[in-house]
Amino acid sequence: MLPSPPTELLGAPHGVELEYLATGTGRPVTVFAHGLGGGIADTRPLGSGVPGSKIFIQLRGHGRSAAPPGEWSYADLAADLAAVADFHRADQALGISLGAGALCRLLVDRPDRFRRLVFFLPAVLDTPRTGPSHARLTALLDAIGSGDRDRLAEVIFLEVPAALRATVAARAFVRERADRLLRDGLGAGLAGLTGRVAVPDATALAAVTAPALVIAAAGDELHPVPVAERLASLLPHAQLHVYDQPGVLWTARADLRERISAFLGAPD
Repeated sequence: MLPSPPTELLGAPHGVELEYLATGTGRPVTVFAHGLGGGIADTRPLGSGVPGSKIFIQLRGHGRSAAPPGEWSYADLAADLAAVADFHRADQALGISLGAGALCRLLVDRPDRFRRLVFFLPAVLDTPRTGPSHARLTALLDAIGSGDRDRLAEVIFLEVPAALRATVAARAFVRERADRLLRDGLGAGLAGLTGRVAVPDATALAAVTAPALVIAAAGDELHPVPVAERLASLLPHAQLHVYDQPGVLWTARADLRERISAFLGAPD
């Protein structure tokens, strides 16, 4: 992860204050949305080779973004993403896991909103999470709520490939994320999202006009390959890439960054 420079806050039209980081200059303008429990520090490395301006958002309940009371839906996350994207006139978008779901929900209502799209490790479309993925996310939220650092670290370590968990880099990653999550917490409204769908009917994504890159990893329990395959099949102008093992950010980071930057930097 990269150390985060000072961020800014946007008072969104729908009444939620959202934290974001803006870097780079010119066009294209790409907005990045993280996964559950993640944040700007997770998405910045994916944008390092992307040309133009880059806007890294903290979705509600993360970092300094507001955590409104009550239950939340993917439509609420989509409103957060749309507010920041519209404010900066973003014409490209990348979503990771939870952020990919928010992006899908935004596109149901505004299928022509962006000129290029990247979905990294999509986790849910119109069928709720079940089994290991639901259990893992619930464990993360429970560990944060307990305030038990060791318990939280055990859950975070599951994101690291087993062969790398004893490395200095892995320990630093777990320490940084645990510190951040215990400091900032996660909004209570996120708990209900683990059982919700991102879109009511995924076939609506057939109206999306932009070229899309969908990226998955074999063996990733939280982000099943069939979800990515279905998303790519529904988007009219999508290409799918499936890595042969999970933990892509650990095992294939250079290739991942090059693949994303080449796609988002391509001319129309």
